[in-house]
Amino acid sequence: MIIISNNTLEIDFFKNQYKNNDIERDTINILNLSKEQYEYNSLDQLQFELKVRKNIVVAAKKLNESDMSFSTFRKSTCNVDYWERSKNGGFILKKGITPSVAIEDISINSSKYSTECATAIIIIYYQALLNVFAEKLFNQLFPKIHLMNWHYIDDLLEDAGYLEKRNDYLPGDRRYFNNPDVNPVKPEWQGENVIDLGYGSYFGHGIGIGNADKIISELNEFRIKEAKTSAYIIDSAARLDFKALADIYFKFLSSSSN
Repeated sequence: MIIISNNTLEIDFFKNQYKNNDIERDTINILNLSKEQYEYNSLDQLQFELKVRKNIVVAAKKLNESDMSFSTFRKSTCNVDYWERSKNGGFILKKGITPSVAIEDISINSSKYSTECATAIIIIYYQALLNVFAEKLFNQLFPKIHLMNWHYIDDLLEDAGYLEKRNDYLPGDRRYFNNPDVNPVKPEWQGENVIDLGYGSYFGHGIGIGNADKIISELNEFRIKEAKTSAYIIDSAARLDFKALADIYFKFLSSSSN
């Protein structure tokens, strides 16, 4: 159920603003049919979340189509014109480089980048927000960027680091496939961070796009000999704090128009 300012949303009128098979419409249907009450202060706040979720899905699909390759942190690579590679394999925004320009370069010069799945998820979040925010706001919010995993993510995005049991799983959520019997010589395949693309499909860097069975099948190839436990998707998800980001976004728009 969707609640806007303490009132139940008239769902049919609202969802008809979106086409069939749109990510936004799929998300609306999940929220509406849920036993959980999803409360928003305004319709704008809900629409902002839908827009960001769609852009997360779009960014994930574009990354899948890019030339950025999979590698361990030990062998990760980046475009040194924009990023400094840390000793542990992360990418740190160089001083004097505009954040939005550096994030865009990952798409423009994707062949110069290689990393693990966790870093790919972080990149997707930044690319999605850059598509939603004005460049000015994006650069104000993220003057320092460290691309690696949840331990280095910006405070505004820290909720993406916490997998929690949810009543519903939505397009744009981060999910995780665990591989408990991973071969110790291939620790990078102990699990796969993925973006939920909606309609039972996921993107995981290094595996690509597919349903849960495909992700599990790929991970199972990296188990120890005579492994008895299959990889599986964890019954939890992580997601951005869309309401906090929406408040920042609309405050920026308001101040820009004055």
